[in-house]
Amino acid sequence: MCNPDRTDRTPVSCWIAFLRGINVGRAKRIAMADLRALCESLGHANVRTVLASGNVVFESRARSSAKLTAPFEAALERAHGFRASTVFITRDQLEAIVRANPLGEPADPARFLVALPCAVDALDSAAPLAATDWSPDRVAFTPDALYLDATTGLLDSPLVAAFMRMTRDRYTARNWATVQKVLDAARID
Repeated sequence: MCNPDRTDRTPVSCWIAFLRGINVGRAKRIAMADLRALCESLGHANVRTVLASGNVVFESRARSSAKLTAPFEAALERAHGFRASTVFITRDQLEAIVRANPLGEPADPARFLVALPCAVDALDSAAPLAATDWSPDRVAFTPDALYLDATTGLLDSPLVAAFMRMTRDRYTARNWATVQKVLDAARID
């Protein structure tokens, strides 16, 4: 899927966009075909969506997430009438986040969340979570992500509820199974 173009001297990188809060309930609905078309309209190539929860894999010559965020979020609002905080990371960055998981392989990938910061102050907003023992649930931080193991279930977890309350829209989270599917889509050459 993401394969650098060897004929042009400007490097192509495999990027992943994680949109926060789309296709959850009735608000912020977007068809994946429309999301792909939006990315293509911004000049990105080999655009693929993964599941219907706002995960996009694409190739771009952009050298930083800052070059991607503002144009994408503005285009989304113009075309679809809503804003969605979006985290842009490279495939290599997501692979590093997966490798850095301090909690180890999850027993239940559907109950294990990887939260990526949407805002610069995101880590500060979640820091109080580390001061509490959430057993049997667990939380861990790295400089690039927050890991939440909700063994009691996402809906019943006091840890997940506290995370949502403390961080509001400063993070977007995906379960471990989704992260693996997104990485698989990004690794296809």
